[in-house]
Amino acid sequence: MKTISVPDMMCAHCVERITDGLNAAGLKFTVSLEKKLVTLDGDETAASAAVSELEDLGFSPEMQ
Repeated sequence: MKTISVPDMMCAHCVERITDGLNAAGLKFTVSLEKKLVTLDGDETAASAAVSELEDLGFSPEMQ
């Protein structure tokens, strides 16, 4: 499991954009708006793909 902080995730629309983007990338994950975290079920390669996708969506992800 890898955890990515997304401090600029602010609302349900952000969660929807993140969910759509990470699903399109074929990743397995959960999103917590309350904690502003994305938790990935994967390795470093999956984490790198998720960070890249989040950056493409305009977020500022930080690996935990």
